[in-house]
Amino acid sequence: MSANVLTTVFLPIALAIIMFGLGLSLVAEDFRRVVRYPKAVIVGLTCQVLVLPIVCWLVAVAFGLVPALAVGLMLLAASPGGTSANLYSHIANGDVALNITLTAVNTVLAVVTLPIIVNLSLVYFFGEGKVIPLQFSKVAQIFALVLIPVAVGMIVNKNWPGFATKMRRPVKILSIVFLVAVVILTIAKDWVALSANATAVGGAALAFNLTSLAIGYFVPRLLNLEQRQAIAIGMEIGIHNGTLAIAVALSPLMLNNSLMAIPAAIYSVIMFFTAAIFGWLVNIRGGPRPQR
Repeated sequence: MSANVLTTVFLPIALAIIMFGLGLSLVAEDFRRVVRYPKAVIVGLTCQVLVLPIVCWLVAVAFGLVPALAVGLMLLAASPGGTSANLYSHIANGDVALNITLTAVNTVLAVVTLPIIVNLSLVYFFGEGKVIPLQFSKVAQIFALVLIPVAVGMIVNKNWPGFATKMRRPVKILSIVFLVAVVILTIAKDWVALSANATAVGGAALAFNLTSLAIGYFVPRLLNLEQRQAIAIGMEIGIHNGTLAIAVALSPLMLNNSLMAIPAAIYSVIMFFTAAIFGWLVNIRGGPRPQR
């Protein structure tokens, strides 16, 4: 598959299907639930929108990533939680309702926060004037990539709930297939660059993933949130929408840099294994008890 077909046809379709599948599981109540769980939502969003980019920057600097890979990792940190976070949270006895709410709210916020974080990252790692940053005019394109398929899915769920229920499982399976295919194609496309930076990018992706899971779980526990909510937040900020990050990196209309897609591709492979281990550990060990 040529790079042109991957970036202009296959990748947008893959992302649209994944985001449409997310929309099929969302209803207006998922946004209104913010009022019901204000503390948990605020803690989760603060960790994801503010804390994670800072942690990611520290990881990128510590591992000495070349500018393109560093920005790619920051792009991943700016991406909202992946749809698989809901499934992993369910398996790990997390608060799935909170997961769905965080995913819904953060997906909307990402339309604004993603360009800001990526712009700042480009300026820091490449230097002022050395690249064309992701201008705010690109917000409309991110809106089209992220929110339109979600909105269509929500409309289908509202008007044809029976059909939406039947479609959730096949769309989820198709989403996983597309995600795996996108990761494989991205890695294959830049195998030479990946091989040259395998140790650094692999170590950075793993370190960022483990740190994300730890922050997502232990910060809520230290703030006296229930364990089920802590598990949900841990999964939410530990499992990112790698397909969105790859799409923004590869799109000729946005970053148009294949090397920036590598961290998201590597992270997308790692996160499923670490999330499974994380879910097992927090259930076996029970985690620290909140103070009364």
